[in-house]
Amino acid sequence: MSNGSSFPPPRRLRGTLLIALAAVVAVGAAGWLAWRSPGGGRPHAGTSAAGSPAPDGKGGTAGPSAHPGNPHGSLKGRTVLLDPGHNPTNHDHTAQIARLVDIGNDRKECDTTGTSTDDGYAEASFSLDVARRARTLLRAEGAKVVFTQDGDRPYGPCVDERAAIGNAAHADAAVSIHADGSAVGNRGFHVILPARVQAGAADTSAITGPSRDLGERLAGRFVAATGSAPSNYVGHGTGLDTRSDLGGLNLSTVPKVFIECGNMRDPKDAAELADAQWRQKAARGITEGITDFLTR
Repeated sequence: MSNGSSFPPPRRLRGTLLIALAAVVAVGAAGWLAWRSPGGGRPHAGTSAAGSPAPDGKGGTAGPSAHPGNPHGSLKGRTVLLDPGHNPTNHDHTAQIARLVDIGNDRKECDTTGTSTDDGYAEASFSLDVARRARTLLRAEGAKVVFTQDGDRPYGPCVDERAAIGNAAHADAAVSIHADGSAVGNRGFHVILPARVQAGAADTSAITGPSRDLGERLAGRFVAATGSAPSNYVGHGTGLDTRSDLGGLNLSTVPKVFIECGNMRDPKDAAELADAQWRQKAARGITEGITDFLTR
């Protein structure tokens, strides 16, 4: 998803979210950041159980518990909405996805095709693969996982329907999975939080607080699982960005965030995003962030 946000001035993060350079990894990595979560726990790279990489199919491979600090099955009775961004066949339905839908404070396109790497690896394929891997891990923790699309629709769904699916499921947490399409040299991940919007059908006043909590925990766990740094071009080093122009957030009535896992237009980020083992780490980070939020 191409980033369309403005860069607001830094804001005080709720809780004790800190960014600290923790270590330099000897095996080919430049380093990794450890984040202190709002709950006080500090995730460390290598402490999480990594399942074996899943194929690009629907099932994925279930590894050990995605959240070793909690008993296996810690998400029993919880519902998680995963929203794989875009759709692999959106490009065949440009007229349908171009129609405008109401997002509360504006009207925007139903959906877009998303971005891709220079080698042609599509954001829609990436997001669906990571979502399927995360689903396997979340189910292993006992969660009910609802998808907005599973490669089973000709296009979309539209952004308003994506929000409606999570609302109808009464999801305890919702995460929309994307990769960005920014300039070369712009690197790292960022989590998008809903702004306070009260306009038309949109009213995010009840979810901005819990969504920020979810986003902070997700960012911290994503750092630890992948070794990726927060974005160097969005969020002023926090890895967090707040937006009011995304229908999937504006129309949500459940705690929801977007995660841009990296920049597909930067060759270094693209190499990671295209790597199946890295995508498994990304799925684990997403799973652990959700689990941390739901077991807080």
